[in-house]
Amino acid sequence: MSGLRERKKVRTRQHIAECAMRLFVARGFDHVTIAEVAAAAEVSVNTVYNYFQVKEDLVLPPDQASPQRLAVMVRDRPPGTAAARAVLDRLREEVRGRDRKLGLTEGFGRVFEMMRAAPTLAARLEDLGGQMTEALALALAEETGAAPGDPLPRVVAWQLGSLHALVFTEIGRRTTAGESPDVIAEAVLELLDVIEDTLGERVLSYAVRKDRPCSE
Repeated sequence: MSGLRERKKVRTRQHIAECAMRLFVARGFDHVTIAEVAAAAEVSVNTVYNYFQVKEDLVLPPDQASPQRLAVMVRDRPPGTAAARAVLDRLREEVRGRDRKLGLTEGFGRVFEMMRAAPTLAARLEDLGGQMTEALALALAEETGAAPGDPLPRVVAWQLGSLHALVFTEIGRRTTAGESPDVIAEAVLELLDVIEDTLGERVLSYAVRKDRPCSE
C-alpha cells in the first residue's frame, strides 16, 4: 500500500510541476500565482505547497537542482580516476544522453527564456553554482586530507565549477539562437574536449581515487 501511495505522490508532484511550467512559459514566471498553478492542476493551494515549499521549486526542484551535484560526481568516481576526469566524463555522458538536466530537449528554448527573464530564478541559479563549488571544495579537502587553510581544494573546485557553468552557458546561448539539441550536443562535446586540453596537469591529476582495500 505504501508503494502505491508513493507512486501517487510522484505523479501528483509531476502533474503540478508540468501545469506550472506550461503557465510560466506562456505568461512568464512572475505573472503566474501559486493559486493559478493550483487551479490548473486541479489541486488546492496547500497541496502545491506540500510538494513545493516556494514558487521557484516548481522550476528548480531541490532534488534535481542540487548543490551537491559536482560533489556527487566526484564521490561516485571509480578507483584510479581524478576529480576533474570524473566531472568531464559525467558531463560527456549527460550530453550524449541528451539529459534533461542540461536542457538538451526540444522546446527547452522557451523554458530557458522564461528562466532568464525571472530575476529570482536567475539569482537562484547563480547562487546554486556557488553552492555546488563550495560543496565540491569541501569534498576534495576531506578526501585528500588537505590541511586547514590549504587553498588547493578550493582552487580546483572553482576551476571545475567554472567549466560546469560554461557548459550550461553554452547550451543556453545556442538554445537561444534556435539550434537543435543534437547540434548543441555536438558543439558541447567539442567544447569539453577544448576544456580538457586547456586544463593544467595539476588539475587533471588532482585527487585520483585510490583503490579500496579488499577488506572494505
